[in-house]
Parts: sequence; structure tokens; C-alpha cells
Amino acid sequence: MAICTVYTTQLNPTCSSISTPTKSHLGFHQRQVVFYSTGKKTTRRGGSSISTSSPYVITCSAGDSQTVVIGLAADSGCGKSTFMRRLTSVFGGAAEPPKGGNPDSNTLISDTTTVICLDDYHSLDRTGRKEKGVTALDPRANDFDLMYDQVKALKEGTAVDKPIYNHVTGLLDPPELIKPPKILVIEGLHPMYDSRVRDLLDFSIYLDISNEVKFAWKIQRDMAERGHSLESIKASIEARKPDFDAYIDPQKQYADAVIEVLPTQLIPDDNEGKVLRVKLIQKEGVQHFSPVYLFDEGSTISWIPCGRKLTCSYPGIKFAYGPDTYYGHEVSVLEMDGQFDRLDELIYVESHLSNISTKFYGEVTQQMLKHSDFPGSNNGTGLFQTIIGLKIRDLYEQIVASRAKTPVEATKA
Repeated sequence: MAICTVYTTQLNPTCSSISTPTKSHLGFHQRQVVFYSTGKKTTRRGGSSISTSSPYVITCSAGDSQTVVIGLAADSGCGKSTFMRRLTSVFGGAAEPPKGGNPDSNTLISDTTTVICLDDYHSLDRTGRKEKGVTALDPRANDFDLMYDQVKALKEGTAVDKPIYNHVTGLLDPPELIKPPKILVIEGLHPMYDSRVRDLLDFSIYLDISNEVKFAWKIQRDMAERGHSLESIKASIEARKPDFDAYIDPQKQYADAVIEVLPTQLIPDDNEGKVLRVKLIQKEGVQHFSPVYLFDEGSTISWIPCGRKLTCSYPGIKFAYGPDTYYGHEVSVLEMDGQFDRLDELIYVESHLSNISTKFYGEVTQQMLKHSDFPGSNNGTGLFQTIIGLKIRDLYEQIVASRAKTPVEATKA
């Protein structure tokens, strides 16, 4: 719903409107609508009247836009793109780059969502970072003022010309037009670093991959797929670690939900990283968000479901649930250690979870089966990403419903 301000004028009465688009220096596409009415008197309830003998101007801004903003923070190579595909799938429609635009665009657009990669707000290209001796994780290599202004504009219903960081060339390409979507997801290294951007988020998630698992994943990806040596992988991780510890990792204290990926505790001294222990840490008291729980809300639960109803090869599966504190916040923690042999049997686990925001029985299992080829689909990574996607859908629907209810209540008042 637009917020409108009425100004009286001394112009000649007409019965028309003028729509004037303008473009700001920050790349915003603004539009002012001016209405002129014929001179008449309108009688109010109770007998009083207002004169409209002078025309009036109505200036509108989309300050109460329906755009809901979600933030996803994680280090490079931690599964953000897979999470985005799961999330957009929950809302329906394939997520694709803007049609007819830059083929190297990082943006993904579906029927409901637009996903923006925050790498596009690098203020330094690859050469510039090298010259200044900074990494992309360093705030000095990023334009937080532009990030804030454009996310705020999109949240308020204004289109922007967003820059593009070209990951192939390492250069900053010409900008692309981004229109306000129903749901805007900003994903990258710094969605919660700047307090101004953080305050624009309706919900935030942090993917927290432990050093041991991150190292195992990088070895699997960079050695097998990219031909990197073990020494170069270790050097790359160590070079990024100071900036990661200083600028990226602290953001998880602000997240409404954290998906933490750890080595399994079911295999002693495991160093392969193939079997994972995953925690879903959910902050209590977040508006429009009710934490998922296992069996009994608020209780401390340990559950080994393997047996006749769930096929489990070595080392099996173990779930846990209970209250905890995280960076001084009250949280609920749901944990899964191990992996599924058959995804169709996941419905047995799903039936014991509550507050998962499904629209029908078995929806979590359906989503997991739909993307069985995605990384993490046989463990808690895929399970919890899917659940958070459903929770975000529910959060969006609650926010839209509450906004629609507000003007009705105001009219009654």
C-alpha cells in the first residue's frame, strides 16, 4: 500500500493525472503521480463538508511495499547457491538470470523471488583489490552505502540500477535494472555486517561451516574438479581466515537462524567429512517465526530413529532437540547426525517434527525428493535448508496478511 501526501494547489481545476518518471543519481527509478480534481464540495458524515474548489496534488511513495527482504550470509563455497535453489523452489517457478541481460549476471529471478549476490557491491575489482592488498571479505573492498540505499529502495518498491561484479573477468560490468519483487534475497559475505542493511532484513540466516568440514569440502571440489594441489588449497584457506574471522563469522550473532555444519560424532576420529552433524539454531521471539521442534516443545530430546521404519546403514542417524543460548539469545536447537539411505522414508522423521510450516502432509519429503541430486540432500544440510525455506514462505505470508489487515483496521478506527 502506498503512502500518500496531499498538497493543495492554486492550479486550474482539471480531471487528469500526470505521471513523471525520474532517475536519481543512485540509480533509483522514481515516479511522482499528481492528480487534479474538479471543484466540488464533499459532505462528510455528520454534516460537515470540505471544499475541493482548488485542485490537489497527491504524491505517493511505496513506503509500505510488500517486498520482504531475506538475508543469507556465508563464506565462499559454503552452499549458498544450493540453498537459494531450494528456497526459490518452495515458492515455485524456476530461478533464472534476467532475460536479455548480461549473461554473467549474478542475479536470479523467479515468479516470486529475486536473489541478489552482494558481490555486486564490490567497490574494487580483482586488480584493485590486489593493488590495495585487500580481499573481497574486507569491508574496504565493498560499497555499503550503495548496498543500503538500493536494498532500502527495493524494499520500498522502487526499481534500481544495480551494478554487476563479473566473476569471470574480475571486473565491474555496467549495471542492470532490478525491479521490486515480492521477496528479495540478498546473499553473500556481508548481508548482516552493516547495521543499516541489517535493520532492513525481515529474516536472516547464516550458514556456519566448521573449519574441518570446509577444508574437506574444498579438497573434494578444488582437487577433484579444478586440479588444485593440497598445498594451494591450504594456503588459500589460511590467507582468507583472518578476514573471515574479523568480518564474516561475527555476523552469525545477528542471524535469526543458523545452520551449523560439523564433523560427525558417530564415527570416532572421522576426517573425511562425508558424514555430517548439522544443527539448526533458531532464535526465540522472532516476529512471524515459530521455531521447529521435535516431539515436545521446550524439552530436551535425544532420538535414534533407525529400525523398521527408517533404513540406516553405518553409522546410523541420531536426532537431538532442546533449548540453549547462543550469543546471549534464547534459542531452540534441532540437530541431525548421520545420513538417510532412502529419502522416501524421510516422511517418518517429518511426522515427528512440529512447526515446519508445511501446507500438506509430506511436503518436506516431497521437496527433498524433488531435489535429491542437490548437495546435502541425504543429510541435515538439505533437510534444514528445506525447512527454513518453508518457514520463510510462512513468514512472508504472515507479513503480507498483517499489512493487508492494517489499513482495514485503520478505516474502522
